[in-house]
Amino acid sequence: MKILIVEDEAGISQFLKQGLEEENYEVAVADDGKSGLQSAQQNSFDLIILDWMLPEMNGLDVCVEFRKKNTTTPIIFLTAKDTIQETIAGLKAGANDYIKKPFNFEELLERIKVQLRSAEADVPNLKLGPIEINKKTYQVFNNGIEVFLTQKEFSLLEYLIVNKDKVCTRNQIIEDVWNIHFEYDTGVIDVFINSLRKKLNLKKDEDYIKTIRGVGYIAKEIS
Repeated sequence: MKILIVEDEAGISQFLKQGLEEENYEVAVADDGKSGLQSAQQNSFDLIILDWMLPEMNGLDVCVEFRKKNTTTPIIFLTAKDTIQETIAGLKAGANDYIKKPFNFEELLERIKVQLRSAEADVPNLKLGPIEINKKTYQVFNNGIEVFLTQKEFSLLEYLIVNKDKVCTRNQIIEDVWNIHFEYDTGVIDVFINSLRKKLNLKKDEDYIKTIRGVGYIAKEIS
């Protein structure tokens, strides 16, 4: 399960990240509203923990903007905004739950589990031609035959399909899939793409994952 934390207080975000990773969640962090929205739109997260008072773009606007294209991913506001009117505004903006700071981690954890259970019942599969990802069971199929991928291969394929018809640069992929936000050899992506193509047994005339030379990759249906 992948969780995005959008929180500008480093102490809180690191506390949450460590605690959630100890519970075996995969966690990404954004420290301002604009980058948080971008990460939420470009990746597939199972849940978002969102602060209200953020630099660049406040959490309420992030929630409203995100809900224009995604109505299913659970959002939990975790904020010092504590009036009834603010709570109502957060829920009306599209949040599924609202927790006020200071908070109890165990309570937050249980609320996360409740939201994930509710969302899990109606998780859509991702498709690219004959390739299908079952997000509920983390299985991948090609023409109905199960393909066994590593966790990182699965995340890479999921990322490309979620961003189908968009060019994904190597820098975007290394940041969003590998969660590396510093200069790094992006050649590792090419290795994983080659492994994906082999495991999916894609033939030359089945170029569902196209290479954009010098830029990155794009997932496209074959017309």
